[in-house]
Amino acid sequence: MKRVTYFADKNYKIGQVDPKLFGSFIEHLGRAVYTGIYEPGHPTADEDGFRKDVMDLVKELNVPIVRYPGGNFLSGYDWTDGIGPIENRPRRLDLAWRTTEPNEVGIDEFMKWANKLNIEPMLAVNLGTGTPKEAGFFVEYCNHPGNTYWSDLRIQNGHKDPYNVKVWCLGNEMDGPWQIGQLSAEDYGKKARETAKIMKWVDPTIELVACGSSSAEMPTFPEWDRVVLEHLYEHVDYISCHRYYENLGDTNDFLGSFADMDNFIKTIASTADYVQAKYRSKKKMYISFDEWNVWYQKKVELKDWEVAPPILEDIYSLLDSLVFGGLMCTLLQHVDRVKMASLAQLVNVIAPIFTQKGGPAIKQAIFYPFYQVSNYGRGEVLNTLVEAPKLATNRHGDIPLVQSSTTYNAEDNTLSIFALNCSEDEDLVLDAQFRSFGSVQVIEHVVMDGTDLNAVNNFANPDNVKPRNVDVSNKSGDHIEITLPRMSWNMIRLQCTSN
Repeated sequence: MKRVTYFADKNYKIGQVDPKLFGSFIEHLGRAVYTGIYEPGHPTADEDGFRKDVMDLVKELNVPIVRYPGGNFLSGYDWTDGIGPIENRPRRLDLAWRTTEPNEVGIDEFMKWANKLNIEPMLAVNLGTGTPKEAGFFVEYCNHPGNTYWSDLRIQNGHKDPYNVKVWCLGNEMDGPWQIGQLSAEDYGKKARETAKIMKWVDPTIELVACGSSSAEMPTFPEWDRVVLEHLYEHVDYISCHRYYENLGDTNDFLGSFADMDNFIKTIASTADYVQAKYRSKKKMYISFDEWNVWYQKKVELKDWEVAPPILEDIYSLLDSLVFGGLMCTLLQHVDRVKMASLAQLVNVIAPIFTQKGGPAIKQAIFYPFYQVSNYGRGEVLNTLVEAPKLATNRHGDIPLVQSSTTYNAEDNTLSIFALNCSEDEDLVLDAQFRSFGSVQVIEHVVMDGTDLNAVNNFANPDNVKPRNVDVSNKSGDHIEITLPRMSWNMIRLQCTSN
């Protein structure tokens, strides 16, 4: 078997993991909200109509922050449609997804759901059809304590205490021709700057995310990001980026998606650094990777004006979960710049959780790598030294056969290694050295692999794709050999027993 040399030292660090790296996204799209998180009359629904079976799975994923209410939906959405008595709320045409929005769930309901799960909201303001003034009113409704029109309206609607929402997005994908109210970088930069000023005048404690490029394949990337940041650098705290990956028929190219994400992040960071240098700013601009996933965009089919039709309900395979794990490693490797990320999305719509109307909720294949990294990839990311054989790809050039990341959690003195073996042909031996940690003991080695890369979970067989445990007895010391099965996603957890 081929060998991969893997050296981890506690003094070689990339940075601290911000828990917001494991955020997600709920948009008024398809069944994400209705029959997703919210389904009055469902056997598990609570007193507010929220599905408790879904909430249990969200808790399992340990999601700390959720972006809401969009997405493309955002650019045609009036947030005031979703407040006040439900029976008085208007039904609207959602032009982004050709559906009818009943507005049974709005900001107050979302905040109630988020509070039940101890989730921080990441709210977005409409900069397509919306105005800077309306964005200021939204912040006032959510965050001002009282004695003004909008804050008193919140209190009248039954929510005495302010929500104190701290993270806000300035629109969504405003570079895209598919976006309602698309703007040039120059026009968006000016509009977003004036919006940011108003929002921070209402509440100076909030953090703002500017719209970066919606894809690396946009013809304006990364010029869009440069122009936008030149308008907004001192007014915002993050620049956003979005990137999705699809299996176009070449398995090696698909597995190498992590290399594309790596280059995408580096380009955005260097563009931000250029603007920082140009303005001689002392502030470092961070990245909010607030949409990412595997997504089969070529299969999108829209209905005509239905309420919560099935849209973008990708069913994820074992192969998808392997690629997904590689992407998670890339996010960890950039924690020095990527401080927030939102898996798009959380329920039903390109999501790790899938529900049946009136029926059960199941875990998709991508649920498992997200669960593992979200729960065990906390602490500090180490800058490991890895020597691995190469895999030739058409789209990404030569990539390492093993994509990996390692975290060290000082609170419980544990290490977590996450590793994707891209080899279709053979197992690889991970020759792992931990000399600066002294002796370590393997706690567990969990593997996702199988003979059928197209295997999926469904309601008839919800556990068809899931991790398995490998025997780790007698694996201890400062030098450990671990076998990574062919075409597999791995999590290896180790207890440091001496220093």
